[in-house]
Amino acid sequence: MTVLLVEDDPGSQMILRSQLTKLGHTVTVASNGKEGWEKYQEVQPSLVITDWAMPVMDGLTLCRRIREAGGKEYTYLVVLTATEKASGFTPAMEAGADDFITKPCDIVELNVRIRVAKRILGLQAHVTQLSGLVPICPRCKKMRDYEGAWHAAESYLTDRSEARFSHGICPQCFETIIKPQLAELKRGNAEG
Repeated sequence: MTVLLVEDDPGSQMILRSQLTKLGHTVTVASNGKEGWEKYQEVQPSLVITDWAMPVMDGLTLCRRIREAGGKEYTYLVVLTATEKASGFTPAMEAGADDFITKPCDIVELNVRIRVAKRILGLQAHVTQLSGLVPICPRCKKMRDYEGAWHAAESYLTDRSEARFSHGICPQCFETIIKPQLAELKRGNAEG
């Protein structure tokens, strides 16, 4: 999994990077939220593990920016916190965090949290894939919506996306349909 680790403490950063690498992940590091945001845009990681309290930009601001950006794929956000008080969890969840790890974090706990993240990301990808499936009639090419009604492909896609259509004729249809029709018209004009 591609992981962005955002941690301002060099010792914690080194330990976490080493643990994540041992677990088989590709790790990119940043030392504050601002640098984390820049690396996030470059790398587009599946998982971001960010410290809460950092200079320049804190972890909650980074979480908000990532959620507001609304990337193509879901990014799982884990906030590292030095406090064990549950009262801090609400602001982090409101900022878009998915999970928390109390510092210093144990490699076993880190591995378990990452497995949960992988499972959720896998389910999210599956849902996205399923929502992209559209029943289509192989003969007339009409598409069925979730209520069971059938629509012409152009109207179905226009109503549900940003797609706009222009028309053209594919080479196969030109040869098998249009060309014979043109030849018949030409013969009719020659005879008449």
